[in-house]
Amino acid sequence: MAHEGLHEREESLTPATLDMHRALISLMEEFEAVDWYRQRADACNDAELREILLHNMEEEMEHASMILEWLRRTTPRLDEILRIYLFGE
Repeated sequence: MAHEGLHEREESLTPATLDMHRALISLMEEFEAVDWYRQRADACNDAELREILLHNMEEEMEHASMILEWLRRTTPRLDEILRIYLFGE
């Protein structure tokens, strides 16, 4: 699976490619955590615990947003594409 590791030998990849890989893996992990916290909150019977889980979910969203912003800043073409598709009417 794509998220399990590199597809090419690490020695043949540039530092920029390796950093992007780290960011993309981290982004996937953050969104996976959002999903898990949401499911746990939905299934939870205790209101106080549900609030904690939802708070944790929102922190994972913040982490994902920070990584996405780094990707946008370091990848000009991604910046162009995001400007087309995000926050439009």
